[in-house]
Amino acid sequence: QVQLVESGGGLVQAGDSLTLSCAASGRTSRWLAWFRQAPGKEREFVAAISWNGGSTYYLDSVKGRFTISRDNAKNTMSLQMSSLNPEDTAVYYCAGVEVLSRYDDAKVYRYWGQGTQVTVSS
Repeated sequence: QVQLVESGGGLVQAGDSLTLSCAASGRTSRWLAWFRQAPGKEREFVAAISWNGGSTYYLDSVKGRFTISRDNAKNTMSLQMSSLNPEDTAVYYCAGVEVLSRYDDAKVYRYWGQGTQVTVSS
């Protein structure tokens, strides 16, 4: 059984930086990802990372601003976010899966955290 717990969300101002963390208990998933969901919108892919960090994928609108990383020895994953803007406001979820077919499809991920709120004020 894999459990994922996010932390690090909060209220920040536009232009600020924030780092989210995801702690995994049990087996560490081969693929880990961040998704987000804003009120009234569908859950949206943000970033994904492979087991050894050799492959990373990002939503176009966060490229150059967000960085995904993982530490398998500590069973953790992080999302460093910079130059935040109000459009980044959402609940951010970490997700994991062993075998990946599409990195940006929430339906393929098996494990999910409870989410952490990120609010960016203008």
